[in-house]
Amino acid sequence: MSIQVEINLRIPAVKDPLKDAAGWPINNGGIRFVKRVQTQAVPKSGDVVDLIAHQDCRFQAIVTRADRHEDKEVFVVSCKYAKQSIARAEYLAIMEDHEWAMTPLLK
Repeated sequence: MSIQVEINLRIPAVKDPLKDAAGWPINNGGIRFVKRVQTQAVPKSGDVVDLIAHQDCRFQAIVTRADRHEDKEVFVVSCKYAKQSIARAEYLAIMEDHEWAMTPLLK
């Protein structure tokens, strides 16, 4: 039996960062990427999860915590990208995938 969880992904600095309208590198420290996925069980802190953006960009993330959010009726699994930096192609794949939503930490 599978369960739906919400992945809340923190990514590191992009090797070749995108620039904003003023020409400054975009800082992803204040945003997270969110996606709902099906899993066999709720991942635990320290687990490695395999994720996908578009159909051909596969990557891994490390679970930092998992909490039940009653208002959303789902477990929110907080993760960090498994590598120390993210390639621009992988970053763009996440940004352009309609299943991943970019959300600010502060609203």
